[in-house]
Amino acid sequence: MTAPAWDVLGFGAVAVDDLLYVDHYPPPDSKAPVRAQQRTGGGLAGTALVAAARLGARAAYGGILGDDDLARFTIQELEREGVDCSPVLYRAEARPIHSTIIVDLSSGQRVILFSYAGVVERQPEEISEELVSNCRVLFVDHTTLSGGLHAISLAHRRGIPVVGDIESDTASGLAELLSQIDHLIIGIELARQITGQSEPVTAVQVLAAPRRACVVVTGGARGCWYSECGGAVQHFGAYKVGVVDTTGCGDVFHGAYAACLARGESVRAAIEVATAAAGIKATHPGGRAGIPDRATVDLFIKEHTNGQ
Repeated sequence: MTAPAWDVLGFGAVAVDDLLYVDHYPPPDSKAPVRAQQRTGGGLAGTALVAAARLGARAAYGGILGDDDLARFTIQELEREGVDCSPVLYRAEARPIHSTIIVDLSSGQRVILFSYAGVVERQPEEISEELVSNCRVLFVDHTTLSGGLHAISLAHRRGIPVVGDIESDTASGLAELLSQIDHLIIGIELARQITGQSEPVTAVQVLAAPRRACVVVTGGARGCWYSECGGAVQHFGAYKVGVVDTTGCGDVFHGAYAACLARGESVRAAIEVATAAAGIKATHPGGRAGIPDRATVDLFIKEHTNGQ
């Protein structure tokens, strides 16, 4: 049997992020000087795939893009990082998400202003079983619902695990998407909104099930809580780092986790690597600049103790 062409195949959001760095986030009706600015690639799927590639995985993107400056920038950035864009479908009017991100230099926190104008979702009839069967791990996010559900069904036919990144509880059809994801990784605030539970342990318990390989609820500096196949909830503490910019940290976590799964590593190992990779990224400005390679992550884990 021919080995899959890719370790991780992703469908979902890619973005062009224009980052503006300010001393403090400005209140209404005020002015603030921009200390620095840069343009980078972003998006849930895009940054997750870059993280997977930097950690040694063969990653590929399967969305739809056009031929404007933003789309060309997106493809160039992905390919420069080693993400295979041969599965991309081209449609003249299709664009990536365009975001302006205001980063507060005093805290590392950010506000994201985004536009979905021109974003086109790949439809079920445009996703073949041959395409999906060419990966070891499938990645989807909440921006690809009908196409994502179809890709998941094709992956499940082949026993391919699905990693999901959900950042919104308002999309139509989200409940069905949530129910189909094998490795669900979501932030603590969204977990609270979905489950109605204020505590992360109980939120994990609500989301976990014997048929779900793992659910992870991330809490930034508090670390994450997870359950495998509906089992006992466990906690993995965050590594203490000097936070510069949290942009993309969640996406890096997802990509690192998916890369570890593709290598056949355990869930615990995947969480350890993902936590370290996201922590290292937080010490650098921008959504992708600080994403580490695997050697850097392994050395970081040896030299640092995570908080428990």
